[in-house]
Order: sequence, then structure tokens, then C-alpha cells
Amino acid sequence: MSVAPEEIHGAATGMSTGQITTLLVAAVGVFWMVGAYNRLVRLRNAIGAAWAQFDAQLQRRTQALPVLVSALEHSMAAERSTLDAVAVAERQAQGAAEAMRAAPVQHQSASTLLAALAQLDSTLARLIALLDQHPALRAVDAVAANLRELHDADLRQAFARQLFNDAVLAYNEALDQFPTRLLVGFFRFAPAGRL
Repeated sequence: MSVAPEEIHGAATGMSTGQITTLLVAAVGVFWMVGAYNRLVRLRNAIGAAWAQFDAQLQRRTQALPVLVSALEHSMAAERSTLDAVAVAERQAQGAAEAMRAAPVQHQSASTLLAALAQLDSTLARLIALLDQHPALRAVDAVAANLRELHDADLRQAFARQLFNDAVLAYNEALDQFPTRLLVGFFRFAPAGRL
């Protein structure tokens, strides 16, 4: 009885070609899964980094608004309702930002913050319109300095918002791509919300 060299090699390793193929496919699958998971984590971390930039501008705005409101309290006593609305909207935005700090990738946190910022922008627009009717108030040092700070923070916030939304878009697109979409439920990745 004659034995072929392939049979001797297969018997020596104890594995058939089918078993080797199965192991190779499993290894490729594991490496792909690790790579896809790491990519999603990297994209999620990019959202956190973009949020930090946006949050820094929110905090600048948060510091300037109370000073502006207090500088206007005596001069604009007749417009107390507008000043109170700005203060209330600012507190709501701060609360929503606090929730966002805890989970910048959560869709609900972003939606809540977006609504709070829209309300704050609306009340600020009313306040700015009132200040336009009183140009002498704009010349007061405390008012002028805080208006400049708010304007600068708003410009930087717009840029930071775009960075955040770009990071969210990249992450959400990665979640939707096949075959990465197969891992989303398994590793509990969820779509992020845009600002």
C-alpha cells in the first residue's frame, strides 16, 4: 500500500483542508470584527472631542450672559420680561448641556440641547433687538464687552457645531454601512444626534 505525500502531511498536522479553511475564515471574521469595532469607537470618540469644542463655546456664552443681563437690569427695567426670558432660557440650555456632557453621543441629549439652544437664540434675538432701540446702552462698557464676547462665542460656536455635526455624520454613516451594521446591535452602538 502506497501513501501519498499530501496524506502524510495532513496526518502529521492533524487538520484537513476544510478545517484550515474554516479557521482562516474565522480568523478573518474576528480581525474584521475587531477592526470594525475599533473604527466605530474611534468615530464615537471623535464626537466627544468635537463636543468638547462646542461645549467650550457654550461655557463662554454662559459666562457672558448673566453679566450682560445684570448690566441691563437697571437700565431696562421696563423690559424685565425679556431679561427674565433670557435668564430662564439660559438655565434650560445649561441643563441640556449638562445632560449632553454626560452622553454626547445620545440622540435624545442632542435633541433636547438643540431645542434649548433654539429657545435661547430666540430670546437673545429679542434682547438684541431691544438694545438696537437703545444705542446708548450699547456704549456702556459692561454691555459692549459682553456683547462682543457673545458675538465671538456665537461665531466660534457655529464652527464648533459644524465640526460636531460632521463627526456625527461620519459615525452615523459608519453605523449604516454593511457589514458593519451587523455589529451595531451586538455591541449596542446607537445613532448620535446632530446639533
